[in-house]
Formats: sequence, C-alpha cells, structure tokens
Amino acid sequence: MVSKVRKAVFPAAGLGTRFLPATKAMPKEMLPLVDKPLIQYGVEEAMDSGLSNILIITGRGKTAIEDHFDVSFELKDLLERKGKTDLLRQVRNVSDMIDVSYVRQKEALGLGHAVLRAKELVGHEAFAVVLSDDVIDAETPCLRQLLDIHEFFGATVVALMEVPKEQISAYGVVDGEPVDHHGAKNRLYRIRSMVEKPKVEDAPSNLAIIGRYVLVPEIFQSLESIEPGAGGEIQLTDGLKHLLRNRPVYGYRFEGKRFDAGDKLGFLQATVEFALRRPDLGGPFRDYLRGLKQP
Repeated sequence: MVSKVRKAVFPAAGLGTRFLPATKAMPKEMLPLVDKPLIQYGVEEAMDSGLSNILIITGRGKTAIEDHFDVSFELKDLLERKGKTDLLRQVRNVSDMIDVSYVRQKEALGLGHAVLRAKELVGHEAFAVVLSDDVIDAETPCLRQLLDIHEFFGATVVALMEVPKEQISAYGVVDGEPVDHHGAKNRLYRIRSMVEKPKVEDAPSNLAIIGRYVLVPEIFQSLESIEPGAGGEIQLTDGLKHLLRNRPVYGYRFEGKRFDAGDKLGFLQATVEFALRRPDLGGPFRDYLRGLKQP
C-alpha cells in the first residue's frame, strides 16, 4: 500500500531577476496576483490537494514569506477594533491553514539543489514539489491529479503540458510512452527519457515538464549522485533521469490552465484572467477593458 503524501516543498530561494527592480527588496514569490501573493496560490493548491505540511526553501531577503504565513498580532488587533471581520477572516486563514517549516538555501545552485535541501525534513517518504511561478487554474487541483496517479502506481509523477515548438527550448522535455489509465488516453505517459532545454530540432516531443512534481524519496540519492550541470547547478531534470535507471517515472498531462507568472507577460495575463473571475471585480473590470481605446 502506498503511504499518503503529506508534505509539499516550495523552492523559493531564487533571485527573481526577471522582475527587477520590483524584486530587489521583495521576493518574487510575494508579487501579488490581484490581492494574493503568488506563493499563496500554490500553498492553497497543496492544501486543497490534501497536503498539510509545507516546507519552504528560502534564501537571503525572503523574510517577507515567513512573515506572510505567520500570525500578525498587530494587524489582527487593528482589524478587530475596526470591525473588519471579512479581512480578519482572510488574514487568519493564511496563518491558520497549514503548518509551515523553513530551510535556508545559502546559494541558489539549481532546482535540484533546492529540493535536496529538504531531505532531512522530508525523510523517507514521498513528497510533492510546487513551483509558485506556475499558477494553475483547474477544477481538480493539478497537484491532486498527480497524487491520484502516484497513489495508483506508487511512483514519481511530473506534470506535463503541450507547448509550441518555438518555446520548447525553455523547458525540460520528455520522451514518453502513452499509458491507458482508466480510459484516459494521451494524458498519462511512462517516461523513457527527458532532456533539459533542448534545441527545437533535438526535442523528443512537445511535452514539457511544468512546476508540479510528486517524488519518491529515492530522488535524494539521485540528486546526490549526479554532477552539477550548466552553470554549476544541480538540475532536478538530471536527477529524474538518474532515477529512471532504477525506478519508473510517469508524466501526466494535467487538466487545467497554466500561467507562467515568472514571466512578465504571463503574470499580466494571469492578473487579468483572475480579476475577471472575481465576483467583486469581474464586472467593473470587464467594462473597463471594453472601454479601452487602442493606442
């Protein structure tokens, strides 16, 4: 029987250079998408997927993340005195919804290195990894979809998405064999190989790995066994390739819409779409957009 996954790791030690100067003093994970920071969308997805323990890999200048998920007694007192019960409930939900632990990554040496920093707190059990840059809107949380596959096969599962050929070199790309799982064809793949950021002509498919993973604990041994790749960084994709030698790895083409909020255009697109879906903002914002004149 496959044990229940309880922990989700959030790598958050990167510098966020694509959003400078905004991220000079503020973590990119705290950039607000409408009125919630990016990392909170991922934490809520983990919570809605049944995970109760959050482990955030932080670095220098990331204390705002810790403050966000902590109790703010001053703010709580102010909102209580002013009778702002709705805002008080939202603030309490953030600090009450999960148990959060933090591990420091002194140098940003790659996604694989960030995951490896979680080894002691994760222990000998499967765990999830969530990249908060990837905001995914789905009826069933993307992470829950991966967990269902993991619980069936007892194996590592990564989220997959079809991407245009001209964008393929920005992703880790898989070569996979389709698996008919509960009648859902062309969604589940048993991965044969994968390559990090291939040239268009060298890409084995148009299926790219997106920032959601359910990993077996043997991934730590694989990450410790591989040599650093480009830029001296330890890549998670290389660790997964090493894991493939002894353990199966599956990829699931998830149902939902993904926004690349680590990119300025993707962040703007996510902001517009999430605002339009809000009952308190959608109508007035839609009217505003319709009234815009072309420059």
